[in-house]
Amino acid sequence: MQYSQETILVTIVGMMVVTYLPRLLPIALLSNKQFPAVVTQWLSYVPAAILSALLAPSLFIHNNNFSLSFDNMYLWSAIPVLIVAIRTKSFFGTIVTGMVIIAGWRYLLAM
Repeated sequence: MQYSQETILVTIVGMMVVTYLPRLLPIALLSNKQFPAVVTQWLSYVPAAILSALLAPSLFIHNNNFSLSFDNMYLWSAIPVLIVAIRTKSFFGTIVTGMVIIAGWRYLLAM
């Protein structure tokens, strides 16, 4: 199936609009509003909740099953990484720790 250049351009512009409009509207409409303290506090938990929702499947699902077994290297690697993150509060240090632990784990499994 062949699409015309106009159809492709309209599709790209349409995808741009539906991607950025939901991001820009709240900023434009709510940027000069003052929220109650309880709302501000509740919104402060949103990034952690989103990160948890993104990470949980990677940590707890192994071979398409819920797994707390020892062969789930991502779950057990997350524990020292979490400790480093809490103690140092360093994004770079946390990432490096995770990379070193996973690399070491894969090295040991390859032996």
